[in-house]
Amino acid sequence: MALTELLPLTDVTACCAPLTREAISAENAEKLARSLKAIADPARLRLISMIAAHEDAEACVCDLTEPLNLGQPTVSHHLKVLVDAGILTRDKRGTWAYYRLVPGALDSLATLLVTV
Repeated sequence: MALTELLPLTDVTACCAPLTREAISAENAEKLARSLKAIADPARLRLISMIAAHEDAEACVCDLTEPLNLGQPTVSHHLKVLVDAGILTRDKRGTWAYYRLVPGALDSLATLLVTV
């Protein structure tokens, strides 16, 4: 699947009620699965956690490569997937890009998975 097909989580939550409250349509299930796939990677989950825990809740790719023990191109790829999925935002400052969580993005995803 192309990354351009990923919907921001805010758009996914607008289409669906929590999964346990009503049956999800095939189309909405596909959209939600693509968003979940964006975070279903150990490196991406670590990136989300590292960025949220970083000073001022933002981090530059240069701050993330060594702790992940991955090269800059690989880390940049993972960050792009998370940005395309609406989980992170990117702010370019000179030659550096800084990333931070989109407020409420993970809460929106969790709301769809609630069981009560």
